[in-house]
Amino acid sequence: RQRAMEIGLTTGNYSRLACEIQFVRSMGYYLIQIYIPSGLIVIISWVSFWLNRNATPARVALGVTTVLTMTTLMSSTNAALPKISYVKSIDVYLGTCFVMVFASLLEYATVGYMAKRIQMRKNRFLAIQKIAEQKKAGMDTAHAPPPGPPGEGDHAPKQTVRFKVHDPKAHSKGGTLENTINGRADEEVAAPAPQHLIHPKKDINKLYGITPSDIDKYSRIVFPVCFICFNLMYWIIYLHISDVVADDLVLLDEEK
Repeated sequence: RQRAMEIGLTTGNYSRLACEIQFVRSMGYYLIQIYIPSGLIVIISWVSFWLNRNATPARVALGVTTVLTMTTLMSSTNAALPKISYVKSIDVYLGTCFVMVFASLLEYATVGYMAKRIQMRKNRFLAIQKIAEQKKAGMDTAHAPPPGPPGEGDHAPKQTVRFKVHDPKAHSKGGTLENTINGRADEEVAAPAPQHLIHPKKDINKLYGITPSDIDKYSRIVFPVCFICFNLMYWIIYLHISDVVADDLVLLDEEK
C-alpha cells in the first residue's frame, strides 16, 4: 500500500511518499508440493517392517528407493529456493524425513545381521549335537554286553545303557552314563557335556536377548510414534513463529 506523510528535519518539513509491501508465506503450495509428499515417502518406508525378513530383494529395493526419492526431493526443493547461509524450517523437516527413511533401511541391515549370526549359532549347535550323538553311539557300543551262549537267546540278561546328552535344568552337571544289569544299577560314569549344549534351545534364537522379529515388531510402533511427535512439535513451533511474526508486523504498523 502507498501513503503520503510529512517528515520534519532540521532544514524544514518535507512531504514523503511511502510504499509498504507485506510478504505472506505461500504455505499451501509448499504443503502440497513438499510437506505431504515427504511425509508419504516416510510412511512408505515403514512397509518394509511388515515384510518377511527373508524377502531381501523387496526390503532392500523399497529402502533404497525411498532414500533416493527423498534425496531428489530435497535437491529440487533447495534448487527452487534462494541460496542462504542459515537453516530454514523446511530444511529441518526434510532433513528429519531423510533420517527417518535412512533409519528404516539401517533397521533391515540390523535385522539381517542378527539373523545371520543366529543361523551361524544354530549350525554350530547342530554340529556339536551331532558329534555328541556320535560319541554316545560309540559309548553304547563299548559298553554292550558280550554275546551269551547259544542256548540262552532271549533269556539272557539284558543291558540297558542310558546317556543324558542335555538337561536344561542342570546347568552345572554333565551327562551321566548308567549301566543296569538284572535290575541293579552299577556305578555311574560321568560324561561331560559340551558347553554349547548346556543352554536351552530357545536361547539360540536370540542375540543379546532379542530376536530379529522383535526388532521389526518394535519398529512398527517406534518409528510412527517418533514421526508423529516430531510433526506435532514442528507444526506447533512453525505456526507459533508465524503468528508471532504477524503480531510484530501489526504492532509495527500501529506505531507508525
